Amino acid sequence: MFADLFPFRFSIETTTLAGTALWSLALYLGFFPVGEWIADRLMRWFNFAERSLYLSQAEFDRTRRGREAQNAFYASILSIIPFLVLGGLFEYGVEWGLGRSWAVSVGTIACISGGVYELGRRDGQASKDD
Repeated sequence: MFADLFPFRFSIETTTLAGTALWSLALYLGFFPVGEWIADRLMRWFNFAERSLYLSQAEFDRTRRGREAQNAFYASILSIIPFLVLGGLFEYGVEWGLGRSWAVSVGTIACISGGVYELGRRDGQASKDD
């Protein structure tokens, strides 16, 4: 499929792709407040930038709810990009340091650790709120 779209050939190692995805998920779970902060800032910027596209206040107010929901969706999707980049760097570092065979294994361990940390953080936050 991609061979028809591009005039050149490139290959992507599936283990590298899987390891990058695992590391990205681990970092996203481990630094969840940072991901929320990035998404919030992106959503605020999208709402601000979109305001300049409307000439009338009535039209802006009429479509506000739908646009803000759409901007929240786009912000949450785009907030993943820094974690994908960092996940790729961590994957590269593990492959360079420990070898290719350890890349997915260490990514899985990091993903489980990040999930356990996030569950503990949420439980601690919930008990503090009560």
